[in-house]
Amino acid sequence: MARYVSLIQFTEQGIRNIKDTIKRGDAAMAEAEKMGMKIIEEFWTMGAYDVVVMVDAPDDETMSAFMLRIGAVGNVKSHTMRAFRRQEMEGILAKIK
Repeated sequence: MARYVSLIQFTEQGIRNIKDTIKRGDAAMAEAEKMGMKIIEEFWTMGAYDVVVMVDAPDDETMSAFMLRIGAVGNVKSHTMRAFRRQEMEGILAKIK
C-alpha cells in the first residue's frame, strides 16, 4: 500500500464543533477501513495545521476519494502528500541515470 501524509485544517464549522474532533477521527477511521485503507496515526498539532494524519491506501484514486468524502462533510480541508518509505526512495533513486 502507498503511504500518505495529510495536513488538516479545521474549517469554521470544524472549530464550532471542536468537541467532536475525536469522534470525527473515529468516524474517519471507520470510513477508511470500508474503503480498504488504514489510518496509521492521527496527531492534533499546533501551528498552521490542526491535525496531521498518516494513511495507507491502495492507490492515489482511493486516497483522493476518501479525502473528498471527508472534506464534503465540511469540518476540515486538507493538503495530502504521497510519502515514500526508505526502500521506495531507494528504488526511485536507482532509476536516476
